[in-house]
Amino acid sequence: MTARFVALVAGVLFFFLAVFTQGILPFFEPTARTTKVTTVVRTGFGQLKWMVTEATDYTPLQKEGRAIYLREGCWYCHSQFVRPVTGETRRWGPVTEAGEFAYDVPHLFGTRRIGPDLMRVGLKFSDEWHLAHFWDPRMLSPDSIMAPYRGLFNEPAGAVRIVDDGAGNRTLERTPVTESLFNFDSQISISLTPSADGLLFVPLAARDKKPIVLIPGEQFAGEAVRIAAETQELQALIAYLQKLGMQRGKWRDLFEPQQLEVIDVTFPRSDEWIAHGKEVYERRCLGCHGVKGDGNGPAATFLYKQRPRDFSAAVFKFRLTKEPLPTDGDLLRTITRGIRGTAMPAWHELPVNDRLAVIQYIKFELAVDRSDPSAPYAFFVEEPPGPPLIIGRPPDPTEQVLTRGKEIWQAAKCWECHGQGGKGDGEKAAGLKDDLGFPIVPADLTSGQYKSGPAVEDIFRTISTGMSGTPMPSYRNAFPDEDRWALSYHVLVLSAYKDPLTLEPLNIPEADRKALDELDRQAATPDKAYVPGSGTAVGAGENGPAAGMAQGG
Repeated sequence: MTARFVALVAGVLFFFLAVFTQGILPFFEPTARTTKVTTVVRTGFGQLKWMVTEATDYTPLQKEGRAIYLREGCWYCHSQFVRPVTGETRRWGPVTEAGEFAYDVPHLFGTRRIGPDLMRVGLKFSDEWHLAHFWDPRMLSPDSIMAPYRGLFNEPAGAVRIVDDGAGNRTLERTPVTESLFNFDSQISISLTPSADGLLFVPLAARDKKPIVLIPGEQFAGEAVRIAAETQELQALIAYLQKLGMQRGKWRDLFEPQQLEVIDVTFPRSDEWIAHGKEVYERRCLGCHGVKGDGNGPAATFLYKQRPRDFSAAVFKFRLTKEPLPTDGDLLRTITRGIRGTAMPAWHELPVNDRLAVIQYIKFELAVDRSDPSAPYAFFVEEPPGPPLIIGRPPDPTEQVLTRGKEIWQAAKCWECHGQGGKGDGEKAAGLKDDLGFPIVPADLTSGQYKSGPAVEDIFRTISTGMSGTPMPSYRNAFPDEDRWALSYHVLVLSAYKDPLTLEPLNIPEADRKALDELDRQAATPDKAYVPGSGTAVGAGENGPAAGMAQGG
């Protein structure tokens, strides 16, 4: 018997073994066909609880995006599987469950993590972040080895001139190229801002609108721009990515590694920490916020809905202080948690020293008015943050509290911007601008993507302080604490029992909603998830976790 013959027989045996284990055996394993998953829902009283539910299929657009994902070979480098070990779950999120792959043929578990695992990427970044990432990954992550996917964009040859539209606005020259991207005769306009090097991103949303080239800070001084336009393929691919992990609902709102709450923490000011902070900034922040911290980094043109923060103006939205400037603790909370629904991701994986160092660089090097070079004005030196506001313990949510919250919603006229249903479609929504002159859209509060955080304390903080640089005012002096708590709960329940991706109501029977609404009902982890129709959590039954869910791994 020769070695060649042994190798041939072994090869044939291993081939049929693979066919049996991967093609036949799964049909006899129930978890291979389950659609059961555990998901986090927000209840009618604003609480977050795990429950057992059914996975949903991809939409036609998401299926198209998955086909493009396969075609472009994204799965060569990115896996889609969170293993049940501590490091995995603290980095990516909850352990993968078998039901999450009910509609994946073929599955894309993968083992080569050349790039980050994508099983929990859904709603981690905004669509705009993904657009910038596909154009040039190294704008956002200098260490990335991912190739640009500019072939997915519509990139017309030649530059397009910026011209006056006759009404005091700047627009693009009307050519066959631009007429294919815009409707110059529309009464509805869309504001777009080029990057410093003359790149102008054009979203699909611009097709029926008139273009306005908005450069309030003279971020670009040229006379012509290059165009990078969004395509249907890009829209589909991003729709697929946003679906990944969203079978698990609002799990990110319970993700412990980015749940930082701190009043104040800081380093003593030193040249060494500022220098280290500059290194961190240039590696992690420059792509969006720019070299000068003016919010005009190379990726900023893609962020047409919500521009990056202009640090040079020293205007920060999220704080727990009476005065406009935040404490280091406020800045650390924002950097650690990220800003949901925007291109600002959570940086909880960065060492805390790096996060504190970059705060020093932002405060003492970027947050400086240099309009008079001979007398720069350092905001954090000249007007340091005052003492923090103290937030007391929130009251328990009750029917009376929610009813009062609705009344305060009306009295505070929140509906003028956010709309009666909280979808950001109020009568004053159109035309709102931030202090720098950029359009700003009121938050769709039904999405549950709360920028300052998902807890009632976070909503209370925002209502109390307002958002500096935006039309959102402070209500600290307008309403007493109990009314602001009631309004905070009302805001939370606007996203109750909603799918965080589609924003559609979840198909949960009324009896199960009432059971989940019980304030003393605990369903804080997947293994304790509430089982619909049973009135109990998974762990409370005789069969344990296997009774309601199947975990991968």
